[in-house]
Parts: sequence; C-alpha cells; structure tokens
Amino acid sequence: MKWIGKRFVHGLMAILPIALTLYLIYWLATSAESVLGAVIRYVIGDAYVPGLGVLFGFLITLGVGVLLQLWLFRKVFSLGEALLQKIPGIKSLYGSIRDLVGFFDSSKEKDFDKTVMVAIGDENTRLMGLVTRESFDDLPEGIGDDQTVAVYLPMSYQLGGFTIMVPKDKIHPVDMTVDRAMQFVLTAGVSAEGKADKTPAQ
Repeated sequence: MKWIGKRFVHGLMAILPIALTLYLIYWLATSAESVLGAVIRYVIGDAYVPGLGVLFGFLITLGVGVLLQLWLFRKVFSLGEALLQKIPGIKSLYGSIRDLVGFFDSSKEKDFDKTVMVAIGDENTRLMGLVTRESFDDLPEGIGDDQTVAVYLPMSYQLGGFTIMVPKDKIHPVDMTVDRAMQFVLTAGVSAEGKADKTPAQ
C-alpha cells in the first residue's frame, strides 16, 4: 500500500498542473461558447455550428489587438476607459483588474522589471518582491519619498500579497525576470525555473 500511495502522489503531481491548465482553457472556451454562441445562434439560427462561439471570441480578441495598433482606435478605447473610471464603484474594480493584468503584460514589463530581495528584521531574513514604484511625486505626502520604493510581496500558493514602502537600502536587486520571480514565490521556492536568467559568460 505504501508503494501504491507513493506512486499515486507522483502521478498526481505530474497530472495536476496539466489538468488545471486544460480546465482553465476549457472554462474559457465554454464561457465563450455559452455567451457568444447564444448571440450567433440567435442571428443565424439553424446554420449555427458548435464551436462558432469560441472562434468568434478568438476573432474578436485578435481584432481588438490589431485595431489597438491604430491611433484613432486607441484614442476611442482610452475615452471608454476614462468613462469607466468616472463611475463610482466601477472605476475601482476596473482599475484594479486593469492594473493587475497590465502587471503581467510582457509588453509593459519594462515598467516592472525589478526583482528584489527585501531585508526584514535583522536583515538575515529576506522576502522576494517586485518593485512597482520608485517615484511618489504624484501621490499625497507621507506615502513615500525619493529614498523609498514600493515593493509588491506575493504570497506562496495564493493569489494575493502585500505592497510595502521600503527604504532603498533595504532592497537587493536579483537577476530574475518578473514571471520567473512570481513562479518561484508562488511555489514557495519549489520551482526550478527561479534560477538566474543570464548564463555566465564562458
């Protein structure tokens, strides 16, 4: 029984990441099929073929991505965002989701590309974090100064974390990209992908 239990755990650890990834893809596909498929079915009636909702969702997303390359569309899109940010309640929800998604956007990674270790207490204890702000000029006085940075500290195995304001002399830069740092922290340091990104010169 011990041998069976051990092999079962090994199999579970191998299957679980794949299963969760496939389930997320399945959930996105079924959601698109349910919402967009119903609209398409209403428009074209009996000519509807299962899967058109997923295809339509993909085409819409691709189309928005292409149109965002045009200055006029970006302007209209920005006006829409500005409108959402003026609606009480909606602006907080939309702003939070937009900033969270933008944080992991590779095209914007240059704004959040600093992985650091933050010294805690006696400085022998350190936490891995991501620098999210180095200037506080646009914020009320008392939040930070020119010797302070904002660091996001993600929590292991959870979608959450803390943002702390810490003196610059309490942080130590680490040669690790944002996505690898997040993977390393979220897996409590188990992930082997948390190694330095640059290969030492031969």
